[in-house]
Amino acid sequence: MPAVIPKSIHALERAFFARPARTVARELLGKVLVRGGGTSRLAARIVETEAYLGENDPAAHAAAGNTARTSVLFGPAGFAYVYFIYGNHYCLNVSCEREGKAGSVLFRALEPLEGMEEMARARGTEIHGAKDLPKLTSGPGRLAQAFGITRARDNGCDLTFSNSGLWIGEDGFRGGKIAVSPRIGILKAADERLRFFLAGNAFVSGRKTPAGH
Repeated sequence: MPAVIPKSIHALERAFFARPARTVARELLGKVLVRGGGTSRLAARIVETEAYLGENDPAAHAAAGNTARTSVLFGPAGFAYVYFIYGNHYCLNVSCEREGKAGSVLFRALEPLEGMEEMARARGTEIHGAKDLPKLTSGPGRLAQAFGITRARDNGCDLTFSNSGLWIGEDGFRGGKIAVSPRIGILKAADERLRFFLAGNAFVSGRKTPAGH
């Protein structure tokens, strides 16, 4: 089981997200995604992200322009953008950049800290030890299911506000070496080195080392 459970988590300010997506994706590593509060709180450390660069990024949803579906990406920074993919799971992103300029970060993997039993129930799986924990939150679809994230529930949620139900915080954790690789699971602009992850972390999805190593 994870050894370090944060005693105090402070919500990140909007200014943290109002920067280029590449910067935010890297600096989100080690931060904590939180659902709810009190005894029912779910918390997990962010260990893998991908940056999407807005209208000029062929792989980004924002490339389609400011539509009813993508409007969150063009609004203020620090809001959840949730979409349904492959007909079977949701993906969580956070909006970046200044208002009017799209950019986002996809959450690819988390390391559970609190609420593992509830996460397991949401995932419909059983956890018999530390070796099973990656089943909960390693991968975009898994982590969304573990946190009960859906478009109807969370799209447009303010992730900088600790009373919003879903938010991102800082607990002083320092994660060590950050690895960088091309994004995975996409066809367009697939060679862009915009995937970031904590090197050596067991919860990282896909390749655990940078491409070519």
